[in-house]
Amino acid sequence: MSMNKKTVEDIQVNGKRVLVRVDFNVPMDENKNITDENRIVGALPTIKYLLKNEAKVVLCSHMGKPHNVFNDTIKLTKKEKAKVEALPEEEREAAAAAFIEKAKGDVKKFSLAPVAKRLSEHLGFEVLMAEDVIGPDAKAKAESLKPGQVLLLENLRFHAEEEKNDPEYAKALAAYGDVYVNDAFGTAHRAHASTEGVTHYLPAVCGYLIEKELRVMGGALENPDRPFLAILGGAKVSDKIGVINNLLEKVDVLIIGGGMAYTFQKAMGGKIGNSLCEDDKLELAKELLAKAAYKGKRIVLPVDNEAGNDFSNDCLHITVHSQEIPDGFEGLDIGPVTRGMFVNEVKRAHTIIWNGPMGVSEFSNFAAGTRAVAEAVANNPGITIIGGGDSAAAIQNLGFADKVTHVSTGGGASLEYLEGKELPGIAALNEK
Repeated sequence: MSMNKKTVEDIQVNGKRVLVRVDFNVPMDENKNITDENRIVGALPTIKYLLKNEAKVVLCSHMGKPHNVFNDTIKLTKKEKAKVEALPEEEREAAAAAFIEKAKGDVKKFSLAPVAKRLSEHLGFEVLMAEDVIGPDAKAKAESLKPGQVLLLENLRFHAEEEKNDPEYAKALAAYGDVYVNDAFGTAHRAHASTEGVTHYLPAVCGYLIEKELRVMGGALENPDRPFLAILGGAKVSDKIGVINNLLEKVDVLIIGGGMAYTFQKAMGGKIGNSLCEDDKLELAKELLAKAAYKGKRIVLPVDNEAGNDFSNDCLHITVHSQEIPDGFEGLDIGPVTRGMFVNEVKRAHTIIWNGPMGVSEFSNFAAGTRAVAEAVANNPGITIIGGGDSAAAIQNLGFADKVTHVSTGGGASLEYLEGKELPGIAALNEK
């Protein structure tokens, strides 16, 4: 995938209406307080650049997965219609009304209004909030927008047409802008109306977040400072097959930890007790080990593990050889010898990509492996990239985020990028 995409600095934005796709899909508590605002903060450099250059800014984002749709009115989904029609006639009206009421609650639950409020506090002035997406309120507010003002549209996914990449919906969104900026890397692997569809109707460039993802991650994959080390963790080999295959072409060393390591241990003839294992992937694990050997790449697996007699923080736990986990016990973290081994590999590397925890890091008694790797990566002076998802959360929680070169903002998008797949939301942007 070309990294040579036009950025927000390559186009004239002064006095123009700029439609910006951001990723404001942030977690909230039951009182609508935002519990993690990293994605909002991440979008600020692009928004501030546009404001400094007197653009009229129209922001759009999804929030969660609302399953009801409002166009001008809330409609029943096909499933709900079928349920209503299966009822006796006298019960249908009340059932339909109940579904509509629930949908109204969903609309409130998935509204971006709390984000507009928080963004206003960051920018120091009121961000206008549209009551709809392509309805009369959004159109009127977009029409009267002045340079230096910001409008946030309501949740894009309130329309089923967003995820279907419906051309009419994309055209209606595109009508809000003279140019389009995509700064939502986390959704770039989806060809939706707001990520791919709108690019058919407007000049399309990337914002600072996507520009950094392409420059840092793309640079590491295409032209790394060696030795190049990848650290992969997480639960399943099946989630990372494409990533392992692609990285074996590029890295010098590949560390495999977390739940996915037990499948490799079993494939090599080890006893893994009750540990997580994908038995249908044992042959594949053998093939990947053979491929690495053939290519002269080192795959480094754990040699000892912390194992528990139950999947809980306070279970009875023992330190055992990785291929001798007794029956009744399951591996929940890497052991002390492995921690030292992995840390030494990290110290030697000049470029590091890390995706996925080393154990059940949400249990404090089984977080030592993830913590040791996080600390070593944070202290490495080379290029250090955290590939989204759980490892990004671990780096944030441990306070190391500002010590690494780059924390990717996309979970699924990062994985697909590491697999070497083309991301439709980026492929659609204009070349320099």
